[in-house]
Amino acid sequence: MKSFTDKVVVITGAGSGIGRALAVELAGRGARLALSDVDALRAGETVALCAAVSAKAEVKAYGLDVADRDAVLAHAEEVAADFGGANVVVNNAGVALGATVEEMTWDDYDWLMGINLGGVVNGTKAFLPQVIASGDGHIVNLSSVFGFIGVPTQSAYNAAKFGVRGFTEALRQEMLIARYPVKVSCVHPGGIKTNIARDARGGVQRDVGKAAQGFEKIARTTPEKAAQTIVRGIERGTPRILIGGDAYVIDAIPRVLGSFYQRPLALLGRVGMRALRK
Repeated sequence: MKSFTDKVVVITGAGSGIGRALAVELAGRGARLALSDVDALRAGETVALCAAVSAKAEVKAYGLDVADRDAVLAHAEEVAADFGGANVVVNNAGVALGATVEEMTWDDYDWLMGINLGGVVNGTKAFLPQVIASGDGHIVNLSSVFGFIGVPTQSAYNAAKFGVRGFTEALRQEMLIARYPVKVSCVHPGGIKTNIARDARGGVQRDVGKAAQGFEKIARTTPEKAAQTIVRGIERGTPRILIGGDAYVIDAIPRVLGSFYQRPLALLGRVGMRALRK
């Protein structure tokens, strides 16, 4: 996809972070934008930012819970009615949970999986017919560097992001087999300066505030830089889009060490978990 002019781009989780930055970036490139967020007011704020970048930008905000399959299916129908169908779908919405397997609740696990994995599946399935029919389509699913390695207290997040990676890689192969005009990319951000850690849920013994402060110290990449990297990946049809130098390092760890990476990471995790206890 060499140009975004007049292309219809659907972005979930567009009320903040990478989703918002991506919307603003694409507004400046002439895309027509369907922006959703579980918080419709925040999605509306993103629309205003897009309008400030380009007065001609065609942008609409929607309230959407990506874990609600029926709502996502209805949203696809809304986008078809409002824009005539989607060219690009960015399944970006995501949440975080910091808790050991022992202490996390079933409700927290289901909440995260419903959004981080279920939301990707729902968005892909709902919009895939439109993307195929567009003749110039692209599905972009957000995984993480935690889709490369397992991390203590991140079992649910790991399960979702490994799942997104596998789902997306399988989808890409299916599009190649069918010879559909659809590119598929899996995005693996490293530490991005967003509110995901501050909005996270945590185990009963975990200080979420301390965890967020620690994350913010190591998060080096801005949402704007992340958005530019994703756009470049879409333009090039890149199957796997890594964001930030830390993403390349973490991608390399299991390639070099295999499963042996888990012992030193566990030792580091023990220190970190002690620091985060209330």
